[in-house]
Amino acid sequence: MSRLQLAINVADLDEAIAFYSKMFSTEPSKVRPGYANFAIEEPPLKLVLYENPETGGAINHLGVEVESAAMVAEADLRMTEEGLDTTGLDETMCCYADKTETWIQGPDEIRWEWYVKTGDNEQFESVSVCGS
Repeated sequence: MSRLQLAINVADLDEAIAFYSKMFSTEPSKVRPGYANFAIEEPPLKLVLYENPETGGAINHLGVEVESAAMVAEADLRMTEEGLDTTGLDETMCCYADKTETWIQGPDEIRWEWYVKTGDNEQFESVSVCGS
């Protein structure tokens, strides 16, 4: 199962966690300083909150969470064959997770991430472990 990811900047993380927990009847699956994420079953959504008082209410990025690194590679290849520029496949530590990912920028500079989470860690800032 794939699901869309919505990553938004919020002015007050605690307030946003309380609101989205009630809205989706789901508690966050991970909370760290300045960060929270929800794995919502219905509708299938990965909701990620980044505390940023200066840009609260703005989209940080959008994404598609998939089940395997092979699915990320397939998406990257398909988009590249369609003539779209991706970042290529990358193994990263970011947002308290280990991931295989590729990024693409859409119209109006909206960033999209195609990824699979492969593990947990305590690293928030994006660090490339190895890229293609």
